[in-house]
Amino acid sequence: MGVSEERKTAGVRDRELRLAITRIEKGRSKANESNLTIAAVAREAGVSTALIHNCHPDIAELIRQSQGRSSRAQRDAKQLELKAEREKTRELRLEITLLKSKVATLASINEVLLDENRTLKSRLGDPKVVGIPKRS
Repeated sequence: MGVSEERKTAGVRDRELRLAITRIEKGRSKANESNLTIAAVAREAGVSTALIHNCHPDIAELIRQSQGRSSRAQRDAKQLELKAEREKTRELRLEITLLKSKVATLASINEVLLDENRTLKSRLGDPKVVGIPKRS
């Protein structure tokens, strides 16, 4: 680094980034940027996107908010989505429990009917049992 290339302070860099955002929003970008993104602001201010993410998270959040996708809004949306999915899961597990209970009940009834059927079939072979003719 030469004498003329001194490192800029965080305050100066912050101001430059905010000015870059304003230029892009007003359509007066030096780098011909039209959409406000972190990459566009970085190009406009002559810095890397990593510098914005790592050293100026408030600027990154400001850009995300202007895009309508702030991290807080994204987090809140995901939390609501997660809550809804958990509720669905709870309801489905309850339904599974009820259906398992019904299957067990039906299996028990089926066993009783099969046993009764076997009993009736064995009686059918008994000579004392007389068949009833069907009505037409």
